[in-house]
Amino acid sequence: ASSFARMFVQVCLYFYCKCLWRCLKFVVRKLTGQCELQRICYNTKPGAARTMKIEASLKGSKSKRLQTSVNVHPDAIEKTIDDIMELKRINPDINPQLGVSLQACLLQIVGYRNLIAEVEKLRREPYDSENPQHEEMLLKLWKCLKPNSPLKARISKQWCEIGFQGDDPKTDFRGMGLLGLYNLVYFAEWDTEIAQQVLSDSLHPKYSQLSKAEWEKKKFDKAIGYSFAIVGINITDLAYNLLVSGALKTHFYNVAPEAPTLTHFQQTFCYLMHEFHKFWIDEDPLDIMEFNRVREKFYKRILKQLQNPEMALCPHFAASESLINM
Repeated sequence: ASSFARMFVQVCLYFYCKCLWRCLKFVVRKLTGQCELQRICYNTKPGAARTMKIEASLKGSKSKRLQTSVNVHPDAIEKTIDDIMELKRINPDINPQLGVSLQACLLQIVGYRNLIAEVEKLRREPYDSENPQHEEMLLKLWKCLKPNSPLKARISKQWCEIGFQGDDPKTDFRGMGLLGLYNLVYFAEWDTEIAQQVLSDSLHPKYSQLSKAEWEKKKFDKAIGYSFAIVGINITDLAYNLLVSGALKTHFYNVAPEAPTLTHFQQTFCYLMHEFHKFWIDEDPLDIMEFNRVREKFYKRILKQLQNPEMALCPHFAASESLINM
């Protein structure tokens, strides 16, 4: 009986708040002469804060046309903006900037949805050793990370030197499919110096003053290091979860003036790899068995950062100046 009463009260509160909210919106519109979309665009600066409010407003609208506007094809955005202005009885000649602002927001909202689809497609595509493009990418990864050490054979123990588990890396991509390889290659090709440094650090104990040869000769515990490629695939999984959960909206809406792309996702992966490496060192784990604990703690830290609407994980990938005037 008590649980039923509790549920009944919650339902009543839900409908009361919903009706109250709609009434409040109606009163504010009458007082200001502006609809909610106008108030958001005029009173919130461009970026995640504005786009997320616009997204919530459209999704929460009682109008089906507004609700579905966040799911349109990119080519239909201009027409959608015209429909919204007409539905809201907003004169585009008197409010020219509103259409520009709404278009920028919709490009980000629709672009984020499309990015999830693109990333998901890569994640679901398995590595195929019979595919020349897949093989070419894998070999590029080796060349970028080990430019002075030629790969002696396609199936080789050498792959363990960059953090794969066995003679053939294809088996390690099962969890993240081609997405894991795409990210690793991007990191190695575009952030080569940092990628090579992270790889080098991952192969050495943290505080050793010995050379690698001396260290291996003395058979010191290597547990303080980690497998670079395997961790890269794991951080790809972390980035993927941040993306599909919507947590990365804060970052992407702040750095992409229009639609976020796969390149934005890969740049974010590079940032996460670099930051995780520093975090791993700061955490000073006893051995590799602590990896899941450290990873979970790192994940929670990134999630907390992304709760800030001003957050941009990669400041050097800041949005273009044109965003300021939208």
